[in-house]
Amino acid sequence: MATSAKPARKPNAAFMKPLTPSETLAAVIGPEAVPRTEVTKKIWDYIKQHNLQDPANRRNINADDKLRPLFGKDQVSMFELTKLVSTHLK
Repeated sequence: MATSAKPARKPNAAFMKPLTPSETLAAVIGPEAVPRTEVTKKIWDYIKQHNLQDPANRRNINADDKLRPLFGKDQVSMFELTKLVSTHLK
């Protein structure tokens, strides 16, 4: 039996395209244009660095002064995060 090798998956070009953050988002991740995947990674780095995950429910993120204008509220779930951040990318 011959095994057929699957072709390597190509990365989605839309995810790799550098996007410019709004001023609000730039306050958290910096002003340079970065791919969407890198934006998410930088936000999570910020959240972990500042210990902003809710200790009672780790799926929730508590906003500090930089994240509150980005989220529009004091707490969001990790599932809302991507949707909220995407409105701040051009």
